[in-house]
Parts: sequence; C-alpha cells; structure tokens
Amino acid sequence: MTKSPLVKIQVWGINVAENSGNLDKDRFLYPIGRYYGQFTPEQLAFNANLQEFAQRVSIICGLETGGKIPPGAAYEQIKELWNDLKESKRNLIDGQEDTHPPENP
Repeated sequence: MTKSPLVKIQVWGINVAENSGNLDKDRFLYPIGRYYGQFTPEQLAFNANLQEFAQRVSIICGLETGGKIPPGAAYEQIKELWNDLKESKRNLIDGQEDTHPPENP
C-alpha cells in the first residue's frame, strides 16, 4: 500500500498538512499577532492580555449571535473580561510610568 503524498496548504499564515491530522489547534484557534511597539516586558505582557481579551470577546459575541448564550450573560462575561484587562493595564502599564522617568524631558 502506498502512502498518499501530503498536500501542504496554508490557513491564515499557518502551514497545515492536509492529511496529517497534526493541526496545532491553539495556534489556529488563538492566533497571536506580532508586537511592534516599544519593547518592555510589561508592554509585551499587556499586548498578550489585550489580544486574549479580543479573542475571548469575539468568541462570546459569536456564541451570543448564534443563540448559545443569552445577551445578558454575554454582557456580564465581557464586562468581567474588561475589568480584568483594566486591572492588567493598571498593574503593567500605569505602574511602569510611575517607576520610569521620561527619557527626553
């Protein structure tokens, strides 16, 4: 029995072998964009939190639109995510501004 050759395809910038069944689900379902801003560990961490917030809000909106969750539950979940993001900003970004003086006065 001969193996059928794998056909390489690309989905959203991710190389996928058609018959492999070896799809990296996390990279496909939760893509993370590159960070082009000023690099500090705090900025990078906040960017990751911001991308996760956007991905989760997108999923919640899809579930609500599809009738899988009621609008009130969607609102409460998004509100909780928003509060978590605000807390992340307060801890990572706002705290960073207090500890680092401006480079060019």
